[in-house]
Amino acid sequence: MIARRIGAAGVPAWLYLPAALGIALIVLPPIALLAKTPWDTFLEQVTSESSRQALLLSLKTAGISTVACIALGVPMAVVFARHHGLLTRILRSLVLLPLVLPPVVGGIALLYTFGRLGLVGAHLRAIGIDIAFTSTAVVLAQTFVALPFLVISVEGALRVAGTRYEEVAATLGASPSRTLWRVTIPLIVPSLLAGVVLAFARAMGEFGATITFAGNAPGVTQTAPLAIYMAEIDDPTAAIPLSLVLVMVSLIVVVGVHARRGNGQRQAAL
Repeated sequence: MIARRIGAAGVPAWLYLPAALGIALIVLPPIALLAKTPWDTFLEQVTSESSRQALLLSLKTAGISTVACIALGVPMAVVFARHHGLLTRILRSLVLLPLVLPPVVGGIALLYTFGRLGLVGAHLRAIGIDIAFTSTAVVLAQTFVALPFLVISVEGALRVAGTRYEEVAATLGASPSRTLWRVTIPLIVPSLLAGVVLAFARAMGEFGATITFAGNAPGVTQTAPLAIYMAEIDDPTAAIPLSLVLVMVSLIVVVGVHARRGNGQRQAAL
């Protein structure tokens, strides 16, 4: 209690005004969405055929993308955390590029990589494989934008944990692979789960890269964000119910990650 009072007393009074404005900027839009929601037709619109297709496709592709992020992101995070050379720093910067890259630009890059005339896509097409404008393209687009979130979470945890436990395991005769599964991974489980949740949420909300690389075919590539976009064009009110569903999913993700980090901090304090 004393520490809290001291902390609060050390905050300049003028900081509360911009802090309040920032909170209002983030909090008011979801409140406005709630206020404008047509509750009388909410259930009907959310359970309509198009909405169910879009939500199910989003959940399916986001789930597959999250698994891909785990399979690719954890090894990358381990390599980046345990190596510090120039090449590692360059590769790390490139892997984190989707964090700041406009999603539409990412979609165009994917199109020129895996499209029918793309760098890789042209060779795939020669053996009868087309990726662009398919459900597979949705998964690739979501993985492209979500992967850095998992890499950052896991790499940060690995750097904080250090290598002392791994070194002890090595002196006891454990192989690198055994050390990874029995020592390293258990140490970073909270951060790994946080990264998985964030990657899933980012994949669920992906729009720009998806519509550019995968298109907007209902039941095939039209995810929930794309369905909301199309509904907004035809009837803005009709886009609110599905938007609110995604807001609730995002809120659950934020609360879950925050609770996980809070539990991790309390355990560290003990």
